[in-house]
Amino acid sequence: MTIQNPVVWSWQYIRTSSRALGAVPANDYWQESNAGREVVIRRITLADLRAALISGVADFAANRTDVLFLCLIYPVAGLILEQVMFGRGAVQILFPLASGFAILGPFFALGLYEISRRRERDGTAAWADAFRVLGSPAIGRIALLGAALIVIFLLWLVLAQVIYRATLGAYYGLDMPAPTLAQFLHDALTTKPGWAMIAIGIVTGFCCAVAAFLIGVISFPLLLDRDASLNTAIATSILAVAANPGPMAAWAAIVTGLLVLGSLPFLVGLIVVLPVLGHATWHLYRALVARPRRA
Repeated sequence: MTIQNPVVWSWQYIRTSSRALGAVPANDYWQESNAGREVVIRRITLADLRAALISGVADFAANRTDVLFLCLIYPVAGLILEQVMFGRGAVQILFPLASGFAILGPFFALGLYEISRRRERDGTAAWADAFRVLGSPAIGRIALLGAALIVIFLLWLVLAQVIYRATLGAYYGLDMPAPTLAQFLHDALTTKPGWAMIAIGIVTGFCCAVAAFLIGVISFPLLLDRDASLNTAIATSILAVAANPGPMAAWAAIVTGLLVLGSLPFLVGLIVVLPVLGHATWHLYRALVARPRRA
């Protein structure tokens, strides 16, 4: 047995698994009609959050879904490191880029919801089942919702760059060479322009993250699970948060904290954090939205 590079091993595993997907019937969604049925939102407690995380860890351990993120995290981390090490003026995008996982996470985790859905229904699943989400009859609506999150993320990157240029960037001036990471951190924490950049950036990033959280936290799992319109999915997500402000604020704090921990060092921890949070979100959806009664 030889030890392979994780990315090479992942690619070989994906290629092998993809051959098996063609032999399995697709579009086995919505086995009972949910059209026109009322979406009932439950009230949850902190105990439900704990249960969702425990179930998320169990799904992760059973399916090794870290493999799905190896080919994503390694190139992103390498790109960021390359930019920082060679001093190309990219240090100011480190935080905005890394925090983008909080905005795009619900969309990136789509395949994880599918794995958890199948494991819940059939008692077993494999991480290759994540790709079967492409056969969902709601894939068009899902893509539109994902595009909305991408727009929010791109807006956040633009705003972050504007904030930097108006604060610390103006402090450096046009003639000063691009700061190193150490210098950038020092100036951000010890100068008034740096404090302004942090304060304005936190408020702006918080608003973008809240918008993405409201429209995405429940809507993606709902579209996979039920024959719902895009408007219904988004409205359900917003109403679920509104009906459970305390627990959902706690969930957002848990997600943020785990993403911060997973980003250290250099995003490597996200290989585990993102799959666990993705699976846990499916189980959170199950706790929040009651299953429709059979006709």
